[in-house]
Amino acid sequence: MTPEAQAREWIDAKLTQAGWVVQDMKALNLGAALGVAVREYPTDSGPADYVLFVDRVACGVIEAKKDSAGETLTVAEGQTARYAHATLKWRTENTPLRFLFEATGQIVRFTDGADPLPRSREIFHFFQPQALAAWRDQPSTLRRRLAEHMPALPEGNLRDCQTSAVTGLEQSLAQNKPRALVHMATGAGKTYTAITSVYRLLKWGGAKRILFLVDTRNLGTQAHQEFMAYTPPDDGRKFTELYNVQRLASPHIDPHAQVCISTIQRMYAILSGEPLDEAAEDLSLNEVQQAPGQQKWVRYNASVPVEAFDFIVIDECHRSIYNLWKQVLDYFDA
Repeated sequence: MTPEAQAREWIDAKLTQAGWVVQDMKALNLGAALGVAVREYPTDSGPADYVLFVDRVACGVIEAKKDSAGETLTVAEGQTARYAHATLKWRTENTPLRFLFEATGQIVRFTDGADPLPRSREIFHFFQPQALAAWRDQPSTLRRRLAEHMPALPEGNLRDCQTSAVTGLEQSLAQNKPRALVHMATGAGKTYTAITSVYRLLKWGGAKRILFLVDTRNLGTQAHQEFMAYTPPDDGRKFTELYNVQRLASPHIDPHAQVCISTIQRMYAILSGEPLDEAAEDLSLNEVQQAPGQQKWVRYNASVPVEAFDFIVIDECHRSIYNLWKQVLDYFDA
């Protein structure tokens, strides 16, 4: 099997895991499922490797490449864009396809063409068709809302350091930076600051679900108590009266929860399918000796897809989370 064929086989498998029906052009049936990925779809710029249809409407394209050591996948973005702007057989719309992917046997990169200043990012796995359908139907993208629709921060109930932290975080997100570190002194109200940001991301950023990660069960309990006690400055109701907050105590993530509080150990168990040693949630990861070979690995879990959370907030950010459990963080497109 050629390297190109191996890459296509891998892409087919990953699309199927994410709920797509993969078809050859000769067996085209766009009514077979909500999401259909058609191989070698004809365009006026040549056949696209895959065109993605959601509810019979073309919305994305995948450019497949073989694995090449030392060659970055971003070099294929121009080719993907060419197919996205091409005229597709039987398609009357002249707007470019919005969702752009490049993929090899190991890597997937994604660009949302509706973002302000669109740029690609590496993702763990393909998104499910339901996610593309939901994003397509929204009036603006999450990143556009962060850049253009966030109101000024009310400062009356915040310390100067908290105001600076929330403002700086939102500016970083508006610039499409995927990660940010808020460094505050002990006793400065880090969790209160984090909840302030979570509230604004839910209300004004339009985030649907946020993962609040901790490294011990005790920290999770404390965080849950602070969410229940938090009253936003622009609403007299408590946070938990406005949004559903779930503290994970089982593998089940409530589909109606807007905030999920979880230990990193429990989230790893959910993604990996491994049983959870309950005692592990009581030991701070900062106290655990680590070696590079101990890094935890996860596999795709269709019940908790990579798009399950829009943001991840890590309370008490220890280096251990980024070393031992890094792939848990890399799993989510957040």
